[in-house]
Amino acid sequence: MDTALVIDLSRDTLLLAIKIVAPALMVGMAVGLFISLMQTITSIQEQTLTLVPKMLAVVGTLLLLLPWILNLLLDFATGLFTRLTSFAGLSL
Repeated sequence: MDTALVIDLSRDTLLLAIKIVAPALMVGMAVGLFISLMQTITSIQEQTLTLVPKMLAVVGTLLLLLPWILNLLLDFATGLFTRLTSFAGLSL
């Protein structure tokens, strides 16, 4: 395998992973910040209070974005197999 192809595929894989995970991380951070702010305002210092809302928000975000995520993965897999078969000299 050509090293340029491997580097290109690795870069595309990492960028795809960032695209998929970034919305869930942003929602988790926003919910955590909101819960922390509410804990500070109400003087409730319970450590486990932030866990359940963050988990529900992240799962809800991933379920909401599931069609988009699957479309990204399908496009990536199609491009991957196309590049690998063209590199190997095969035709589909």
